[in-house]
Amino acid sequence: MADMQDYLDDSFAEIEIEGVPNLEDGVEIFFNEEGEGTLGFDPDEEFEVAFDSNLAEYLDSGELGKIGSKLISAYEDDLHSRQDWYETFKDGLELLGIKSDPRSEPFQGSSGVYHPLLAEAVTQFQAQAYKELLPSGGPVDTQVMGKVTDPKLLQANRVKNFMNYQITYKMEEFDPEMDQLLFYLPLSGSAFKKSCYDPTMGRAVSRFIKSEDLVVPYYTTDLVSTPRITHVLHMTENDLLKLKRSGFYRDTPTMSPGLTQESVVQEKIDELDGLSPSNSDREFTLLEVHVELDIAGFEDTDNIGEPTGIALPYIVTICRDTREVLSIRRNYAEQDPLRKKIEYFTHFKFLPGLGFYGFGLIHMIGGVTKSATSILRQLIDAGTLANLPAGFKSRGLNIQRADDPIQPGEWRDVDTPGGTIRESFMPLPYKEPSGTLANLLGVLVDSGKRFASVIDQGGAESNPNAPVGSTIATLERGQRVISAIHKRLHYAQRTEFKILKRIFGEVLPPEYPYQVQGAQQTVFREDFGNQVDVIPVSDPNIFSTTQRIILAQTQLQMAQSAPQVHNLKAAFRKMYLALNIKDIDDILLPDVSPTPKDPIQENQDSLTNVPLQAFIQQNHDAHIQTHISFSQNPATAQNPAAVQALNAHIQQHQALKYRIQVEQLLAQQGVQLPQPGPDGQMPQIPPEYENQIAIAAAQATQQITGQEQALQQAMEVPDPQREMYEQQMALESEKLRLREKEVDQKGQLELEKIDSQERQTDVKIAADLREVELRDERSADTNLTNLARIVKESREQQ
Repeated sequence: MADMQDYLDDSFAEIEIEGVPNLEDGVEIFFNEEGEGTLGFDPDEEFEVAFDSNLAEYLDSGELGKIGSKLISAYEDDLHSRQDWYETFKDGLELLGIKSDPRSEPFQGSSGVYHPLLAEAVTQFQAQAYKELLPSGGPVDTQVMGKVTDPKLLQANRVKNFMNYQITYKMEEFDPEMDQLLFYLPLSGSAFKKSCYDPTMGRAVSRFIKSEDLVVPYYTTDLVSTPRITHVLHMTENDLLKLKRSGFYRDTPTMSPGLTQESVVQEKIDELDGLSPSNSDREFTLLEVHVELDIAGFEDTDNIGEPTGIALPYIVTICRDTREVLSIRRNYAEQDPLRKKIEYFTHFKFLPGLGFYGFGLIHMIGGVTKSATSILRQLIDAGTLANLPAGFKSRGLNIQRADDPIQPGEWRDVDTPGGTIRESFMPLPYKEPSGTLANLLGVLVDSGKRFASVIDQGGAESNPNAPVGSTIATLERGQRVISAIHKRLHYAQRTEFKILKRIFGEVLPPEYPYQVQGAQQTVFREDFGNQVDVIPVSDPNIFSTTQRIILAQTQLQMAQSAPQVHNLKAAFRKMYLALNIKDIDDILLPDVSPTPKDPIQENQDSLTNVPLQAFIQQNHDAHIQTHISFSQNPATAQNPAAVQALNAHIQQHQALKYRIQVEQLLAQQGVQLPQPGPDGQMPQIPPEYENQIAIAAAQATQQITGQEQALQQAMEVPDPQREMYEQQMALESEKLRLREKEVDQKGQLELEKIDSQERQTDVKIAADLREVELRDERSADTNLTNLARIVKESREQQ
């Protein structure tokens, strides 16, 4: 606290009593000979000002006047330094085409349309960014700093839920003002948000600030290092009076504000909106200056109390209309030995630009849009003139209204000698719209769209059978600009959330219960410490839903191609999330812990791509032999995925069998292997115990290997009984083969006999048919002979 005695006069420091709302401790009323009362401080008493007090209440009018004049002059210089950027932005607002120009040149009613390139680019960007930065579930996510523990995870979850609750439900201005910011940002190139605690609303707020309402010095590069930030506020007389009566501002004499003086940009915006300020729209203009000052009586001091001359951070509010300083407040933490300024502003940039203010689409493609508009108007005007021809018609030698331009469809009288009707009309030589101009317009529009990423480069026309990596590379190449802008917005939003987190940690009570849909939750002030960091939900590497779906689809395809090494359920869940599907748990089957299965069921599961799991209590030799035999089945061999899954499962059984063998041998030596926990993770063991296990395991492994080798050699030694059994089996096999051959021979003879009988039957049938045919022929011959005889006899009788 500063000692006021350092800057008072020899006896008293007098301040006019009028306008001071309350008397602080140590302040007394003194009267002069005329009976006029003044406030003063007793120099014999040491007096300290509360840290969060309005220091303007304790400074004389002369000191306040110097501070106010200095800061207003600096603000006007800062305004002048950005005038060119300001004018470019103002002129470019017309290119949105919100209001068509009524033109009389080159003829009355000529086209005043604007090309929609700029408006389309702004709208496309706003729609895409709004969905990514403000998802329906809340824009805030958290991550644990340092070692991850269960208490830290619970703390991070509390912070995330509370901040999303505040932003989504309590901070009603957050969503609409962020929506407006994302439309304003691509036009101006810079937009700002101010996050602070609003005592009148009793909660934190995050307000959108237009670039013309936040002014910094010419040499500023960023908000953190700048020595001065001026926030231009517009306040009604009633709101200003409330803040004065509450003690937040000095209670200075209030004057009626003049007509609101709007900036040239605001005037242009009002013109596009069709609005104009009226006499009743009277507001005060306040300058809230975040600046470093060395104020007499409140200087920075060293260890022995001597002033260091170092300027400290303050927030000074000045009424520009009356040039009165309304408040001066410290802008650093009371316990901060470094006196670092507290940040309230977040800078959202569209493109970095060449200085502090970013460049927007107006600056980058404004010229292209202007040229496209000019060519579009020429094409429309040319079509109008071609469709409505105009010219001269004869009427003597005198031309009427020779100085007036000819309108489309107008035929003006010309005094000429008489002649034919054809010779009395002369159309003006208007041409059809130029094809060259149309092609040039297309080149300009394509150039502007490529820069602004209005169109999806290669996304819609990509080959669905192309490799996924090539598709993603093509998509990203066409969206480089929007991807870089999205990363800047992600960084800016993270800065904004950090400021809000700090505010919540300062203003919340030690324990704050709040209600959400279906439950009541509690957050603690200590949750907003350095153990948890807040980040946006948006991914800086994924800038669109299309890219998110492609990546999720790629993961799903890879998981389906090798299900034995992937979690298919997690892959499907990510795909549903990318598609923004609700109630995913109602679609996916619940998680079921694996249970031991018999080898037959495991063989069946391998054919249907069900994951296989071995358990330590199973008979591993029997399972291994069953799976090996099944994998050698020709039908199974035609399913490579099943064979691969069985081979991996066999390796599991062999690994568990090896562990059992080692545990049995180590148990004989009094050494116990560490057992995995419920989550399957092995516990950490001391190095000396690990070395003991390694030595014992080496011996046990060597012994197991020797036993396996001996068993294999024993299997290779000739066994007389086995040889006799194999010979007997060979004889039985030979007998069975001969019996089958004999049966085959008998069957063949029967078939030949049947064939012979069938052939004899066919021959007999053929002979019978021939005999019938011969009989029929003899009968027919006899009939003919008798008929001839009868005819002959009849003739002879005649």
